[in-house]
Amino acid sequence: MNYEVIVTCAVTGAGDTVGKHPAIPVTPKEIAAAAIEAAKAGATVAHCHVRDPQTGKPSRDVALYREVVERIRESDTDVIINLTAGMGGDLEIGKGEQPLEFGTGTDLVGPITRLAHVEELLPEICTLDCGTLNFGDGDFIYVSTPAQLRAGAKRITELGVKAELEIFDTGHLWFAKQMIKEGLLDDPLIQLCLGIPWGAPADTTTMKAMADSLPSGITWAGFGIGRMQMPMVAQAMLLGGHVRVGLEDNIWLDRGVHASNGQLVERAIEIIERLGGRALSPAEGREKMKLKPRR
Repeated sequence: MNYEVIVTCAVTGAGDTVGKHPAIPVTPKEIAAAAIEAAKAGATVAHCHVRDPQTGKPSRDVALYREVVERIRESDTDVIINLTAGMGGDLEIGKGEQPLEFGTGTDLVGPITRLAHVEELLPEICTLDCGTLNFGDGDFIYVSTPAQLRAGAKRITELGVKAELEIFDTGHLWFAKQMIKEGLLDDPLIQLCLGIPWGAPADTTTMKAMADSLPSGITWAGFGIGRMQMPMVAQAMLLGGHVRVGLEDNIWLDRGVHASNGQLVERAIEIIERLGGRALSPAEGREKMKLKPRR
């Protein structure tokens, strides 16, 4: 059981949620405001993607990340900034018998290019998605090979940024432990990402099996998507982990009621407190994760 809980809020993500929710953060101003809203609601960490302001589609544009980070850092609200480094791994296999005719959803770049915004902005944390995955139905694959992961892990460590290893299936955790064994990562965080088709499901058995396989003493968190977001808040805490909520993973507060990031954070903290715990402040989170503040 973990009574002192780091609460991460993933404020927008890269999913196809624009148009499914009236207020998905899209512009840098909106994304920064969402991170600040989450922090004011009690979040320890804000996990940020960026989107094309014109289309709402996911983006890797360093200028957009720069504006988001500058707006957060210049605000009067403290929050640990965690930037995704997962963009640039999307492969849309060609339809039917033409698999090499890659679709328009393909955005595939090398491991160092995926870190361009991290190199410039030096957030306190950035993510590293620890394996290739069939991502949903259809022909989409998220690509992150062992060689790419080793190169990315080495560079993140050189930059002095804390790596959050995103684990979508059990083989990803196996390889994450291998990178730690090889000394490529300096005391990383581990995030168990459950419920994404077709990775590890969001249920008690799966989260416990993965938690039981973690390296001794490592700081970890877990989340579930959609309706399993709040059940997995309780489950992660009960198993000794930290938690993540936010519009990246779930757009609903209640049936038929769209959520805001702040509302999801508040509900997660209510669960934490009803279980006898408390959410850590950003300052306490930095101490817990041994972070160096960038502010």
